[in-house]
Amino acid sequence: MSRVLLIANPFASRVTEERLRAVEAALARAGSVEKRLTERRGHATELAAATEADAVVVFGGDGALNEALNGLAPGVPIGAIPGGGTSVFARALGLPRDPAAAAERIADAITAGRTRRITLGRVDGRRFAFAAGLGFDAAAVRRVDAHGRAQDGRRPGDLTFAYELVRELGAARFKLEPALEVHGHGRATAVFVANCDPYTYAGAIPLHVAPEARFELGLDLVAPVRISPRTLPRLLGYVVRGKGQQAAADVLYAHDVDRIEIACDRPLPLQADGEDLGDVEHVVVEAERGAIDVLA
Repeated sequence: MSRVLLIANPFASRVTEERLRAVEAALARAGSVEKRLTERRGHATELAAATEADAVVVFGGDGALNEALNGLAPGVPIGAIPGGGTSVFARALGLPRDPAAAAERIADAITAGRTRRITLGRVDGRRFAFAAGLGFDAAAVRRVDAHGRAQDGRRPGDLTFAYELVRELGAARFKLEPALEVHGHGRATAVFVANCDPYTYAGAIPLHVAPEARFELGLDLVAPVRISPRTLPRLLGYVVRGKGQQAAADVLYAHDVDRIEIACDRPLPLQADGEDLGDVEHVVVEAERGAIDVLA
């Protein structure tokens, strides 16, 4: 029987005591389960680094999953159960949004020894599972974090992010000029780096920032040169339809690359998997090919 470490964030949007019991019961079919609840920022990294379990499963949002990836020991497979408001990584892997159903799938994978080897990204040394952004989307993440948490400890959801993204663009009067240089590609106003498609979700709607990105390949780069009231509707159309940005003259695009180097004209906000990493003036993003085995 396998030893399974279940890391759960009790403050994630969709984590409840009832769902946690159902997830634990489903995973118990694959072996003994040690349940640990996160207590503070960075705790999932510590728990993943210290375990001697045969598999690590994270029940929470993308932030908890990101933390666990940054502490995961080599050779230990990991599973993601959607417990956050968006849970991009688990959904992009094709897992059900229902936590118990996702746990059943992961238990089956543990029992069968079935894994999927995927690439991760690294931004200035920190791993990310699905996406990193430099510029206005990272600024919107920061605006959401500024709301703090509700009385039950939960973070704001997708609607708040969409609202703050519009506010961020509105603060610039929906006009953003080039503010950074992507080495070997040119100047742009913001950078999106994706490890998979979709880049994220707006509720049930997938947003295809980098439609050719795949977990098994390198990283994809999408960087709009400038954003204005004239170009914004077209750029949003690309994201919803999942096509067009690859050939657009005013969008820098690169597929399946190993290294992206960016120099900013001024300090710009950086995010990875929806986590604010502060302001930076120089960024190196690298692909860690075949980095981990995912239970899926």
